[in-house]
Amino acid sequence: MNKQSLFKLATPLLAIAVISGCSDDDDDEEIVIEPLMRSYEVQVVNLTPNQPLSPVAALVHDSTIQAWMLGSPAIVPLEVMAEGGDNSQLLAIEGLWASASGAGVIMPGASETMMLEFEDSVDLNLTLATMLVNTNDAFTGLNSWSIDQLAVGDSWSATTNVYDAGTEANSETAATIPGPAAGGEGYAEARDDVDRVYVHAGVISADDGLTDSALSFSHRFDNPAMKITITRIE
Repeated sequence: MNKQSLFKLATPLLAIAVISGCSDDDDDEEIVIEPLMRSYEVQVVNLTPNQPLSPVAALVHDSTIQAWMLGSPAIVPLEVMAEGGDNSQLLAIEGLWASASGAGVIMPGASETMMLEFEDSVDLNLTLATMLVNTNDAFTGLNSWSIDQLAVGDSWSATTNVYDAGTEANSETAATIPGPAAGGEGYAEARDDVDRVYVHAGVISADDGLTDSALSFSHRFDNPAMKITITRIE
């Protein structure tokens, strides 16, 4: 069953008022200029067989902000999301034009549609990020994709790979997997992995001989993990 939710990502609607009077006999005239707005429909589909996705973080920002970079240490907001599914720190990154969270967990095969609305500007980029919750610190998403040139009525689709935040060892134990496969701990401050973001190699699972793993063959995933379709509405 598809799940749909509506979000408005908006900086406050600003109005500029100009009041003029030519003489005592003239009525005051008020001119209100409202800013141009952009609206986008963003649909995300979970393509994995048994990896629920945490609530999607949607960020609108300029090109100076990068939620992650391959080969570099994960920023703390990404670490928190990738280990426990909590996107609140990502949504609060300083300098965002706008941000919003998905309505909830997206189950395998399910989808969610978000309506994003914000004030028109230049150098607009969209980032989406979500955790594969039956993992230690795997995540997927779209990193800083430019939406400046997408015309009204046009759509763009892509599939996303799975990345490892590199902040928590992929032990797959019940104590460290926060999803329904184990119900263990989420974010832990200490980093005990390679401390760099890289393309995830996939889970091993108990069925493959990792005896302490809380995961089974059903929790395996292959790229891509998510499909994204972006349509500009306004």
